[in-house]
Amino acid sequence: QVHLVESGGGSVQAGGSLRLSCGASGRTSSIYVMGWYRQDPGKEREFVALISRSGGITNYGDAVKGRFTISRDNTENTVLLQMNNLKPEDTAVYSCAGRDTASGKYDYWGQGTQVTVSS
Repeated sequence: QVHLVESGGGSVQAGGSLRLSCGASGRTSSIYVMGWYRQDPGKEREFVALISRSGGITNYGDAVKGRFTISRDNTENTVLLQMNNLKPEDTAVYSCAGRDTASGKYDYWGQGTQVTVSS
């Protein structure tokens, strides 16, 4: 089993920055891709970013390209999401997820952390 815990959320004014962190523990060798998703109440879950195990492959949702950067520290089993130039529409609960090597699906999810951006 894999356990994911996010931290770093909070409130910030538009144009500000936040850095989210996702710590993984347990059978982390079963994860080959880590991703960030977000969801605002009443809206569908939205893809934010993903990163491969080696960190060599990254991908971003259109809404965050050029503003957010995903990275990972495999020695610490941590994935980071640096969010710059935040906008009110970035307000959501951000969750990290681990894609399982065997299933190819995001089988592991953190509890989420709230990000609120005020105008």
